[in-house]
Order: sequence, then C-alpha cells, then structure tokens
Amino acid sequence: MEIFSWSLFLAHPKLLMFASAFLSATVLPGNSEVIFVALSKSLLFAHGFFSTELWSIIFIATLGNSLGSMTTYWIGCWFPKFSQNRPHFWALDKIKRYGIWVLLLSWLPIVGDMFCALAGWLRLNWLYSAILICIGKFLRYVLLLGVSWGLFNG
Repeated sequence: MEIFSWSLFLAHPKLLMFASAFLSATVLPGNSEVIFVALSKSLLFAHGFFSTELWSIIFIATLGNSLGSMTTYWIGCWFPKFSQNRPHFWALDKIKRYGIWVLLLSWLPIVGDMFCALAGWLRLNWLYSAILICIGKFLRYVLLLGVSWGLFNG
C-alpha cells in the first residue's frame, strides 16, 4: 500500500483535510478551503451545524493549518537575526506597527505566510504566536463554514 495514495485519502477524509490544511499553510502552494467546504457541506446537511463530526473537521483543519504556519515560523527562525540597517518591506512594517497581533491575519493568502515567517525571523514569542495563529485560523474556518452554509442553505 502506498503511503500517499488517493484511496487512502478517500477512505480517511480527515487525514486529507489535515494534509491539505498543513501544506497550504506552509510555503508550498495549496488550497484547503475547497476540501473544507466539500467535507463540511455533506456534514452540514447530514448532521446539522452543531454536530461533533462537523466540529472535528473544523478542529482538524485548524490544527493542520496552524502547524503549517508554525513550520513557516520555525523556517523564519533559521534566517539570520534581524538587523535595523536592512531595507524594510510592507509585511515587516505591519509587524513592527501592530506587533504580534498581526498573526491573527495569518490566514490571509500570500501575506499570511510572510507574517508567520517574519514572526520567526524577528524571534517573536513562539507560544503567543502559536495561540494567535490558532485563533485566526479557527475564526477563518468558522467564517468559511458560515459563508458556505449561507450559500448552500439559501
């Protein structure tokens, strides 16, 4: 049996959700939203909004996406320490202006990965970073669930 075969992912949709969420939060390209909406849509219709199956998908997506972002954070830690003499760019200015709170936006496409990498590069507290990343990712999936519920229910 192959480790990463489609039959494995089809038999275990939560594993597919975790892998997709993890990879899409790293510097690798990915799109966990499509898989999340597909999985949550069927669970919404079958079990309703407050089912444990649906919330387990949200938890797994949040966990995978957050661990992927923390991987990007640790990659940022490998870069040389921050020097005040280097030129600045947009994401660095936002982190300097808003501090660690900018990690609540780590779910944003493109710049979210940059925020996580810069947080590691600036050596921001990893525990606070992880907490804020998890909160942002969780709120993203809940919002995505609400939007998809409105689209499919209306």
